[in-house]
Amino acid sequence: MTAPTRTGMLVASDLRVVSDAGPIVTGLDLAVSPGETVAIVGESGSGKSMTVKALLGLLPPGVRASGRLELAGGAGDLVVDLADPGTSWKRVRGSRIALLLQDPFTSLSPVHRCGEQIAWGIPRPGGRTARAGDRHGTREHVTRLLGEVGLPADVAGKYPFQLSGGMRQRVALAAALAAGPDLLIADEPTTALDVTTQHEVLELVAGLQRGRDMGLILITHDLRLARSRADRVLVMYAGRLVEEGTAAEVLGDPAHPYTARLAACDPPLTHRLAVLPTIPGSVPAPSSVVAECAFAARCEFAIPACRTAEPPLIEVAPADPALAEATGGRRTACLRSEVVRTIEHVGESAAEPAAAGIPAEAAASPLLTVRGLTKRFHGSAVPALDGVDLEVTAGESVAVVGESGSGKTTLARCVVGLERPDAGDVDFHAGSGARGAALARRVQIVFQDPYSALNPGLTVGTCLAEALAAAGRPKSEVAGLLTLVGLPEGYARRRPRALSGGERQRVAIARALAPRPELLVCDESVSALDVSVQAQVLNLLSDLRRELGLTMLFITHDLAVARQIADRVYVMRGGRVVESGPVDDVLGAPEHEYTRRLLASIPQ
Repeated sequence: MTAPTRTGMLVASDLRVVSDAGPIVTGLDLAVSPGETVAIVGESGSGKSMTVKALLGLLPPGVRASGRLELAGGAGDLVVDLADPGTSWKRVRGSRIALLLQDPFTSLSPVHRCGEQIAWGIPRPGGRTARAGDRHGTREHVTRLLGEVGLPADVAGKYPFQLSGGMRQRVALAAALAAGPDLLIADEPTTALDVTTQHEVLELVAGLQRGRDMGLILITHDLRLARSRADRVLVMYAGRLVEEGTAAEVLGDPAHPYTARLAACDPPLTHRLAVLPTIPGSVPAPSSVVAECAFAARCEFAIPACRTAEPPLIEVAPADPALAEATGGRRTACLRSEVVRTIEHVGESAAEPAAAGIPAEAAASPLLTVRGLTKRFHGSAVPALDGVDLEVTAGESVAVVGESGSGKTTLARCVVGLERPDAGDVDFHAGSGARGAALARRVQIVFQDPYSALNPGLTVGTCLAEALAAAGRPKSEVAGLLTLVGLPEGYARRRPRALSGGERQRVAIARALAPRPELLVCDESVSALDVSVQAQVLNLLSDLRRELGLTMLFITHDLAVARQIADRVYVMRGGRVVESGPVDDVLGAPEHEYTRRLLASIPQ
C-alpha cells in the first residue's frame, strides 16, 4: 500500500541512510506541519538520531543518505536531493532547520561566552552571520533571545560552566532559534535534566513554538514525554518506521507488538510492579533483517509469514470510528495488528508491597547512618549539603530524589568516600569506622554513564579481573560475575564499545559487586537508558538484592523509577531533606509542597 500524501513545512520522502556495512534507515516518509510536534521514539539502534542527522547533512564519514527533502515556509520553498554531495547545507541549517542536542555542556563551546555563541547564529545582510565584533544591534538581539528563553541579559557574559544544566539548555535553545528556523529538531533535549527543569524547558519550547508557529521534531525514549507533548508519534525499529499516528492512539492503543511492549516497559508512577515488563533480546542490525519483519525474533505474535517478507505499512482504523476522519494517517507495519490490539497488554502484574524485601528482624539494625552531613564547595555561596540525616536499614532499598543541585550526588559521593564532608558523620554499623580498602569492600557505587566509567582499552574480563584482584578474590570468578548480571561468559573477551548501553551497565554492576559489598549506591544508573533496557536493569537490581541480600541507596530524579526500586524515599532540596518516609506515602500522599511540585511536573 502506498504512503498517504503528506503536506507540511517539512516533507521527507523515501529517506534512506546507508553505510558500507549495510542499511541504517530504510524508506522513511516524514512530514511536519507549522506548529506541529512530531515525536520519534524507539530503542537505541532504531535509527532515530541518524534520521535527523540526514535531514541536516550531519552524517558521519562513510554514511550516506538518499531521498527527497522539501521545505516550505516564510523563506520560500526549497527542495533538497539528499543523495547530492554538492548540496549546500548552509541553506538548510539554522535558518530552516535548527538542532537542539541532548547535552548542552558538550554542544556549547566551553571557551566562548554564551552571548558570542548565540550571536554566531544571527543572520546578517548578505547571508553572513554575526560575530563578537559586529555591532548593528547584535547585542540587543542576543539580549532579546535570552529574554525569550527566560534568562537575564548578564548570561551573555558568562561561560557555560558557570551555569546550571537547565540554564545551559536554555542558552543552547536561544542559539538554535537565533536564525528564526521553521523547524526545531530536539534530540533527547531533557534526558539529563531533573523533572522540574525538564518541565520548565519543555513549557518554554512549547511557548516559543506557538509564538513562532514553528514545527518540532522531538527525539525521545521517554514515552510519557511523547504522550504528553506530541501531536503525532512515529515509532522506529531497526531503521524502519513500524507505526505512526496520533500520540493518544499509538501509545494508548498500539497496533504493533513492538509499540505495545515498549509502552508496557514504562514504569508506572502510581504503583509498584512485582516485575517490570521487558522486551527479550535487543534491536538487530538493519542489514540482518532485510527480508523479514525486523521485530519477528522478539515477537510473541510472529507467524511464518513474518519471516518471509518485510511487512508493509498499512492503514489502521481508530478504536473509535467517530475519530476516523480526524485521525487519518494512522499506519502500522504488522501482519497481525488486529490480534495485537485485542490482547491485553503486558504490564498489569500485581503491585508489590512497598516494604517487600526488608527482613522484619532488621528493622532495628541500620547498616548506614548519616548524621548532620554538611559540605560546601569552594567558591559556592550555598552549601551542597546542609545538615543531612539519613538512615538505611540492612536489606532495604532507599531512594534519594530531588532536582539537580539538591545535593543527591554529593551525598552519594560522601557515603562512598569520594568526597569528604566538612561536618557530620557517615557510619557503617557492625564495623563502623571502616576506611580505605575496608570501606571500599563494604560499599560500592554504580555511576550514570557506564561507557565513561569503564576503561575503553580493557576487555570486560580484564576489567572484572582487576576488580576481583583488588578485593582479594581469584580472577577465575569473572565468569560467575558475568552470569550473575545476566551476561554470557563470552562477553569477557569484548571491549565496552562492542556492548549496548544496557550491557555496559550490567558490566559496571558486575564490577561493583566484585568486592561483595553490603551497600550498593546507584547514582542515576538508569537515567540514560532506553525504557526497555531500564526495565531490564531495574529487574536485575531487584533480583540481586534478593539473591545477595544487598542494601541499596538509589539516587534518581525519576520518581517513577523510585516507586519501582525503593522501600523508602528521601526528598532533597537545596542540600536539605524536606520529606522522607515509605515510598507509597511520600509519592502517593506527599505532605511537603516541594514534593507535590515534583510530582506535578511529571508528564501525564
